[in-house]
This record gives sequence, structure tokens and C-alpha cells, in this order.
Amino acid sequence: MARGFGRREFLIMGSVTTGSLLLKACTNPEGQSDSGNSSSSASGDTIKVGILHSLSGTMEISEKTVVDAELLAIEEINANGGVLGKQIEFVKEDGASNWDTFKEKAEKLIDQDKVVTVFGCWTSASRQSVKEVFESKNHMLWYPVQYEGQECSKNIF
Repeated sequence: MARGFGRREFLIMGSVTTGSLLLKACTNPEGQSDSGNSSSSASGDTIKVGILHSLSGTMEISEKTVVDAELLAIEEINANGGVLGKQIEFVKEDGASNWDTFKEKAEKLIDQDKVVTVFGCWTSASRQSVKEVFESKNHMLWYPVQYEGQECSKNIF
């Protein structure tokens, strides 16, 4: 019998989301803005985060539940006052089960949408396709798969 999304999983996802947002929103090394310019997505009343998963294509069925969990965590955090009094705003992008598209969408989330962090990728191939983007732009990707361990990057958790 398949087990549903339980309280434990919800609390873990919520804790990870809150921790990452606090880490990114509160960190500002040596007076630099998070994105390298004067506009910060953590300023104002919201903290903007990216969600990057396959919403179409062959991986859609596997990644839909992860997107649902991330959106549920954001909804719960916002309902409880947000993070540091700021509401979480999300920008959702479709990697379309295509590794080149994942890279393009990661660049868009960081450069155009000005998100402070991204939750996404479900396969090693999608993670590999965006790794260079997150490292070169010094942004953080929250990779939701627990059994990876072949490589290390300070920008992928």
C-alpha cells in the first residue's frame, strides 16, 4: 500500500525551506547584494524563490509530487507569518524533461526573476545540467534527492 505525504515529510520540507530562505535572505557577505547588483529579491515584503522541475514530458509524473510538496510548504510558511515577516513568492518553471531546458530555466530564474534560491531537479542529469549555472552565479540549488553523493558543490544542497 502506498503511503501518502505525511506529517514527518511535511515538517522536513518546511524546515528545509525555512532554513534555506533564512540562510540566503540573511547572508550578505561584505556588503554585496545577493545577485551582484542593487536589486535584491529579498527586499520589500516578499522573498522570491524558484521552483524548477519537469512539469511536462517523461519526468512530469515523478516530479509533480515534489512540486506539490514545495508549494504546500510555501503555503504553510506564508500562513504562519512567512520568513522574518516576509511572504514567500514562488516562480515556477518547467524543465520539460529536457536537460538543456533546465539550464536555460535556471539562468532565467536567477538573472531575470531574481530568485534568492531554487528548489528543483529530480535526476542526476538535470542537476548536472544546472550545476555550472549555480556555481558561476554563486546561487543555491536545493536538490530534493537524498541518495546522491558522487560529487560535492557548495551551491547544491
